Amino acid sequence: MRDKIWYSFPVQLFLLHLRKNLGLVLIWVILMGVILEYFGVMLGIPFLFLDPEYLHQVSWVSFFLMGVGFAVLTMAFHMSTYIMDGRHFPFLAIVNKPFIHYCINNGIIPLIFYVVFIFRFIDFQLGNNLSNDWQVLYYFFGFMGGSVLTYAVIFAYFAFTNKDFFILFAGTVDKRLRKVRLTRANVISQYKELKTQKYKVLYYLNLNLRPEKVRPDISRFEGTKLLRVFDQNHLNLFVIQVVLILFVLFLGLFKENPYLQLPAAMSATLLLAILVMLVGAVSFWLRRWATFAVFAFIILVNYFSNFSFLNRPHEAYGLDYSKTPVNYSLAHMDSLLTPELVREDRENVMAILDNWKAKFPDERKPKLVMVAASGGGQRAALWTFKVLQSMYEIDSGEVLKHTELFTGASGGVIGEAFFREVYLRSLTDLTVNPLDEKYLDQISADNLNPIIFTLLVNDLLIRNQNFHYNGHKYLKDRGFAFENQLNQNTERILDKPISAYKEPEFSGSIPLLPVTTLITNDGRKLVISPHSMSFFGTSMQGKFGFDEKKQTIDFLRFFQNHDSKNLRFLTALRMSATFPFITPNIELPSDPIMETMDTGLSDNFGIQDALRFMYVFQSWIKENTGGVVLVTIRDSEKVTEIAPSFPPRIFEKIFTPLKNIYANWDNVQTIQNEVLFNYMVESMPFGLERIEFEYAPEKVQVGELTESQETMQRASLNWRLTSREKKSILESVYTLKNQHSLERLEELFTRNQPITEDSSRVDKANSQ
Repeated sequence: MRDKIWYSFPVQLFLLHLRKNLGLVLIWVILMGVILEYFGVMLGIPFLFLDPEYLHQVSWVSFFLMGVGFAVLTMAFHMSTYIMDGRHFPFLAIVNKPFIHYCINNGIIPLIFYVVFIFRFIDFQLGNNLSNDWQVLYYFFGFMGGSVLTYAVIFAYFAFTNKDFFILFAGTVDKRLRKVRLTRANVISQYKELKTQKYKVLYYLNLNLRPEKVRPDISRFEGTKLLRVFDQNHLNLFVIQVVLILFVLFLGLFKENPYLQLPAAMSATLLLAILVMLVGAVSFWLRRWATFAVFAFIILVNYFSNFSFLNRPHEAYGLDYSKTPVNYSLAHMDSLLTPELVREDRENVMAILDNWKAKFPDERKPKLVMVAASGGGQRAALWTFKVLQSMYEIDSGEVLKHTELFTGASGGVIGEAFFREVYLRSLTDLTVNPLDEKYLDQISADNLNPIIFTLLVNDLLIRNQNFHYNGHKYLKDRGFAFENQLNQNTERILDKPISAYKEPEFSGSIPLLPVTTLITNDGRKLVISPHSMSFFGTSMQGKFGFDEKKQTIDFLRFFQNHDSKNLRFLTALRMSATFPFITPNIELPSDPIMETMDTGLSDNFGIQDALRFMYVFQSWIKENTGGVVLVTIRDSEKVTEIAPSFPPRIFEKIFTPLKNIYANWDNVQTIQNEVLFNYMVESMPFGLERIEFEYAPEKVQVGELTESQETMQRASLNWRLTSREKKSILESVYTLKNQHSLERLEELFTRNQPITEDSSRVDKANSQ
């Protein structure tokens, strides 16, 4: 009995994979870790598999497509391992439908994964606030339907095309095999290996899933003919691989059609399936030269990747790249930061501030509000919009009327920009209500599927599709997919050049919103605004020394010859929210080429920009306002308890230092901002009060608002949110701290209380 199990075909295949195909097994292990939420939880990767979206909703169809994706990956695993290792088991050649028998016996690893996934997704969905639990069964049948249909189509193809030994050599030998030299060479090579290798198998599972004994007289069959059976099967597998790759290329031609934009997790499984198939194809055709060929290919691709036909830049839409690139040098930056230009920009912004003050004829010194919103992907965008809505509810928008500056990073800026546009429209269109909940649905709608899908069908191959904007032609990439989807989600109200906001900002109708992005070349910030703001980049009034390192570059003036005023506003938002690998770094028309990425690496909270603005215009603020209220919208808690530590394991000792750098980057920036804020409070000649909002779902009070504390799951850093994550974000406004912050705003602007935080210190300093 022990030998019957140990020398069974499923067990021997499993052991063979552990010995020889560990890389392919590792793919399943990583997927298993993702499903079990051991990997990628902070980025929300597990939820892409457990709660897939298609056409902006989790449905039977989305799980059906996930079933198709997993089935394709499973069949890719079967096909590649059959190509590489099927020859070690010659008894397959004399059984009916050899490849289908192989798949049945090779199912241990995929079966384990399927069982774990089904249990995990059912458990996840049962706690996902569905209308009823029967909906989970509906999803389950969708997933199984997609899997079964895919297996049925592929198995039907092999059932009619793959031949066993007796059919193939009963006068129907495939003549193609005699004409393919490489195939015949492989037959000879495999025949030699067949003589020297032994893989003992006594039993295998037949098509009825019952154990069947291997024929004992396999040795009397001619080895070269047995191997020809495998080669005939391999050619059919190769056809399937080619069809899948061509299908992916075909999808790339229609990637903007929402019906063809697959769930992000399905796109990932298709990508893995293609990689697995390529492993099998390269191993079969090149044999012992496979490893060398792969390394040679990588080296060649790396060498030619900076050639123009492969290195096609990711551009900023609206800019004119046909003009001569601007000189990107220290001397040119200094020429744009002269005292005269800095003074000109300050005077322009002071005129804007005068227009803002003119909105309050009954107030001699109105309070000035500045809002700084942190980055954090879509959770930050939704959280920022929700907080701004809550602020707008106070005295019919009085707080927003007093707001003159929005700053921030990444998702926070997107939330601010969307709310600002809605607010602007509400000033002239009474049908637009900034409190409408539909805007929450729009800003939180899925924006990840088109990005990952475009990465699969376009960016990993050769980008060859174009579109026109502002009279210029640009290549489509996943950056375009991000903008296009955000544009659709927000009903296209943000699709305008940055110059469209010049007049409403100048008149004081809406707050200023300088969008900042980090320049990867030198760590400076690029400030994007319809108004030049060179004062962000040097000492006040342009009084700088030669040793001062300029902190920012004014985008509008620096790229003036490249039509900078017509930069697409959606592109500016993307430049501030460029997360590595998800959306590509934008390359700007300069020499050397300037690249930008997420500004969160420099200041994820926008506080530095707000304090800098405050410092530059301190005299005007003192003379014309009753002080400044700085509202900070964080997508995390500022003060948390120290986490317990345990003796690290060996692997943890290797990765913990890097993990600590990443995990504490938020804390490092927070402490730096605290130092700056405390300095400003003590040095500014006006009252300064800070009011903070924090996304802290674990602090939402259990009761009428939530059914249980378990429902308050922290949202991941992603461009896609589950319904459970959206709920945790929206209900975080009800924490005690956030409610206290809203009450304080109400006191300041409804009851007209004075700014109190540290104001006594300021008054005392002035009296002295």
